[in-house]
Amino acid sequence: MMVEDRSVTLHTAIFNTPLKGSYDADDCLFLLKPIKADYQTIDNKEKLIQSGQMHYSQMIHKESPPTKEYTQLFYQMTAKYKSRLAREIMTLASLICEARTEEVTVLSLARAGTPIGVLLQRAISQYFQRKSTHYSISIVRDRGIDNVALDYVLASGHTPESIVFVDGWTAKGVITRELHQAIEGYNAARNTNISPQLFVVSDIGGTADVQATFDDYTIPSALMNSTVSGLISRSILNEQIGPNDFHGCVRYQHLAEHDLSRWFVDEVFGEMQKSVRTEVVSESKIKRRERTEDFLRSIQVSYGITDINRIKPGIAEATRVLLRRVPDKLLIRRRGDDGTLHLERLALEKSVDVIEVPDMPFGACSLVKDVANNNKG
Repeated sequence: MMVEDRSVTLHTAIFNTPLKGSYDADDCLFLLKPIKADYQTIDNKEKLIQSGQMHYSQMIHKESPPTKEYTQLFYQMTAKYKSRLAREIMTLASLICEARTEEVTVLSLARAGTPIGVLLQRAISQYFQRKSTHYSISIVRDRGIDNVALDYVLASGHTPESIVFVDGWTAKGVITRELHQAIEGYNAARNTNISPQLFVVSDIGGTADVQATFDDYTIPSALMNSTVSGLISRSILNEQIGPNDFHGCVRYQHLAEHDLSRWFVDEVFGEMQKSVRTEVVSESKIKRRERTEDFLRSIQVSYGITDINRIKPGIAEATRVLLRRVPDKLLIRRRGDDGTLHLERLALEKSVDVIEVPDMPFGACSLVKDVANNNKG
């Protein structure tokens, strides 16, 4: 691969402008470009994805405010799990500070990683007294990471050695693999040495590099979309993005009165104490991955699913399917479990079948409906 003139790429990238979202600038800056919204309905978006006419990153739907009942569940889950999440953030912050010797540049993967990045930024700077900056940047399955955003970070004076990538959770490992491959390419092209390691709160599939826990539990921020992520959409990569632009996004200002982004991070941060962390669990990631792969194969056979992208294991991913996609079925380990009550609520609101699978290795798993084949004949 030809090494590019880094001074030229960095000079070009610095003319982009970060986006603040609804967070304080000290908490998070989004390296995303606001673009004109051309909303698709969720049903039409699903058809375009599954028919191969468009990539998911080219489209967005207009988010609606959550119902009062669902919002109440979010409050309950935050109250229940905020102390646990605070301890896990402190554990992860400690592991990051051990891995980085001086300043820390937190690059969260928008959007699941965004509130986690805010919390890590606060923990690292206020409890570990390390200089820390947090940017939330885009990575897209099959398309890679936003190289212009990485150029901007380096052009802003942050060293390659200070960069750490963070996300909320991992399951099948798709984004971990995408990140590793993308950073390998970026390092080769720019002659840099950025670590491709991914730090996450929960690694239920054994695919991340560093994690605070392996448990599949209800990370409260997974319950919401933009109203807990700075009122910013997931990243968009379509014809409105030029070669020197950040990846795109939409600002959901119509949801401002429902925004809980600052409230959520304040609630969790209020639970943090430097000396209180979770125990670092040592477990075979190989066995975790094998168990996940066995489960995915069994679901493919049981439900006749050929496209593995239609299977979303884990409570967090199952939630995202019910919020953003066209769900077919919701599999849960046990009805009435506190950790998956919000999923049962969403399934009720969307008339989705709920099936108990007591021996499932995860708390929940959502199946995306096969809208392409269902429309044939």
